[in-house]
Amino acid sequence: MSLPLSSPADGFWLNDPTHRAYLVRDAKRQLDFFDASLGESGGLATLDFAGKPLSGPQELITTTRLVHSYGLAQIAGRPDHAGIIDRGMSDLWNRHRDTRYGGYAWGVGQNGIVDGVKLAYGHVFVLLAASTAKQAGHPDADRLLADVAEALDRYFWDDQAGLFRDEFTREWQPFSSYRGMNANMHAVEAMLTAYEAGGQAIFLERASRILDFFVGRIAPAENWRIPEHYTQDWQIDRAYEGNPMFRPAGSTPGHSFELARLLLQLWDLSGRFDTTAPANARRLITRALQDAWQTERGGFIYTLASDGTVLRNARYWWPVTEAIGALACLIKFDAQPEDEIWYRRLWGFADAHLIDHVRGGWYPELSDSNGIAADQFSGKPDIYHALQADLLPLVSDISRSAMALGKAKPLA
Repeated sequence: MSLPLSSPADGFWLNDPTHRAYLVRDAKRQLDFFDASLGESGGLATLDFAGKPLSGPQELITTTRLVHSYGLAQIAGRPDHAGIIDRGMSDLWNRHRDTRYGGYAWGVGQNGIVDGVKLAYGHVFVLLAASTAKQAGHPDADRLLADVAEALDRYFWDDQAGLFRDEFTREWQPFSSYRGMNANMHAVEAMLTAYEAGGQAIFLERASRILDFFVGRIAPAENWRIPEHYTQDWQIDRAYEGNPMFRPAGSTPGHSFELARLLLQLWDLSGRFDTTAPANARRLITRALQDAWQTERGGFIYTLASDGTVLRNARYWWPVTEAIGALACLIKFDAQPEDEIWYRRLWGFADAHLIDHVRGGWYPELSDSNGIAADQFSGKPDIYHALQADLLPLVSDISRSAMALGKAKPLA
C-alpha cells in the first residue's frame, strides 16, 4: 500500500477504502499472532518476537488487556478462535481474584498468587476487561464488573480528591504515599467503557472529576504538559522516578494523546455541553506532537522535563498508536488539513518501522537507527494499543466504539 505524506487533497484516509482495508488486514494479522497467547499450559502469556509464549508469572495487565482486545475484535466480527476471552475471564475470577482479602492480585502462577500487590492500575484494567466482555455478551461479565467496581470504590477511590489512590499490599495496607496520573487516566478509560456498557452515571461523574483535575487544572498551569507523579495531597512531585516503563520521571507525551481522546469521548457521552473540551484536546495533542516527534528518525521520545527538554529518548510503539487514535478522533468531528498530514505521517512511520508484516503485531521499541531494540521488552508485550489504532479509525463515532464496531462488523 502507498503511504503518501503529502497534503490530503485527495480526501481523508478514514473514508478511503484502501486505507480501511489496510487497517482490517493489520488487525486480523495481529489477532492471528496473539492467538498464541493461550499457551500450552492453558494460561495467558506474553509472546516473544516469533509468537512463542514467554515464561514467568501471568500478570494482571496481560490477562485484562487480552480480554478487552479480543472482546473488541469479537464485537467487530472476528471470532475468538483461540478462546482468549473465556480463558481470560476465568483466570480473572478464579486466579487473579483474591478470595482471602478481596481485590485482584498482580501476578499468578501455577500454584496461586505470586505477587499479591493491589494496584489501581491493575484494577481499572479489570473494570475495562469486564465492561468490554459485557458488551461482547460474555455471561460472566456482570459479576466481574460488580466485584471490581466494589473494590475500586472501597479501597482506591478518594472522594475528597476526586481521584484514585494507587497501591496497597495484598492485605490492603498502604505502603507508599505515591499518587499517579497513569492509573487515573486508565481509570477514565475503564469508567467510560463501563458507562457505555451499563449506563451507571457514577462512572461518568468520576471520569469527569479526574479529567477536570488533569486537563482542567494541571495541564494549563504546565504549558499543556501533564506531570506523571504526585504526592499524597496531589502536589506535583517532580523528583519522583520509579519503574522506567510505567513510572518514568517527568511527563509522557504519549499519555497526552490518550487523555485528549478520552476527553473527547467524555465530551461526546455527556452531550457535548462542555465547550472547552475540543480546544483543550487539541492543545494536548498539538503540544505533544511539537515536543516529542523526532523529525529525522520519526517516532516520539518517551519523557520530558517540565520545560520540554528530553529526559528519556527511548521510542516505543504505543505513543504512535495513541497519537493515531487521538488524531482520528479529531478528524471525525473537526477535520483540519494538518490532522490528516499527521495521521498519514504516523501510519507511514508505523508501516515502515513498527509493524511486523510477516508474523503480525508491532515491534515495541526502536534503536537509534530504527532497528528493533529490546532494552525494555523481551518480545511483543501486548495487542491492546496497536489493535485499537486499527479499530477506532474504522468507525465514525468518538464514543460507544464497541457498539459502532458491532454494527459495522469490519473484521467479519
